[in-house]
Amino acid sequence: MKTEYFCLEPATFKLDGGAMFGIIPKPLWSKVHPADEQNRIDLALRLMLLKKDKRIILIDTGIGDYHGQKFDERFAILGGPSPLERALAAIDLKAEDITDLVLSHLHFDHVGGMGKMVDGAMEPILKNATLHLHQKHYEYAHHPTERDSGSFEIDYFKPVIEWYQFHNKIHFVDGMQGEILPGLNFKCSMGHTPYLLHAYDEKFIYMADLIPTSNHVHIPWVMGYDISPGMTTQDKKHFLQFINESHLTMIFEHDPKYFGSTVKINEKGDYLCDQKLELKPELAYPIF
Repeated sequence: MKTEYFCLEPATFKLDGGAMFGIIPKPLWSKVHPADEQNRIDLALRLMLLKKDKRIILIDTGIGDYHGQKFDERFAILGGPSPLERALAAIDLKAEDITDLVLSHLHFDHVGGMGKMVDGAMEPILKNATLHLHQKHYEYAHHPTERDSGSFEIDYFKPVIEWYQFHNKIHFVDGMQGEILPGLNFKCSMGHTPYLLHAYDEKFIYMADLIPTSNHVHIPWVMGYDISPGMTTQDKKHFLQFINESHLTMIFEHDPKYFGSTVKINEKGDYLCDQKLELKPELAYPIF
């Protein structure tokens, strides 16, 4: 049975441009990704959905809708209530239709959408899904460094993950690469956060925060958020070689203009975006 692929665009937000581009000077990055008066840049919260055999697989969940006005204003979140459910409805799906949820990592802008606040407590939205998560990243998320602890909202994600554990609906993957589901594999990078999981098949690879936008394909353009930027450059070289040799399309989780791109190598041996794929002004849309 042919696999169908979709991008979901449940919300957008903003982060500091300097933090997003690390050591790259603002006169360089602002040419391709301009900032607002607070030095914040527009970013997507892009998810991916696959209809594969009898499975409906969702990769990441966005930022959610329960943080409150102060938080929403700080990050300029635009998405409205129930952003994940509204994006699913745009392709005639409901939360209960999702059979599998794959999480790249547990930063708040990637897993916030998997739960909702009910009477002051977090409950899962995708109750029929099996949750796929890297075991060692889950362990790290409970004891991050002081540098990246703010990216992990353990009080929000822990109750939801424990619900999946209690109902025997969690699949912990392990190792640096392997199979998530039949026909869906993963490779891990380590520089942004330990055991950042990248799902891929014969057509696509979900880049998450290793290469969050098309502008981050350049090897030195590494986010200031990464706990080990030098390792990220090594990860990027390894992944870009793999992507080029495997003829995969990268899916960018945070690019506000392009949902994906193929890769090419120029005459200097540098990796560049080849065919950039523009997002559509819709909550969800087919991509392959």
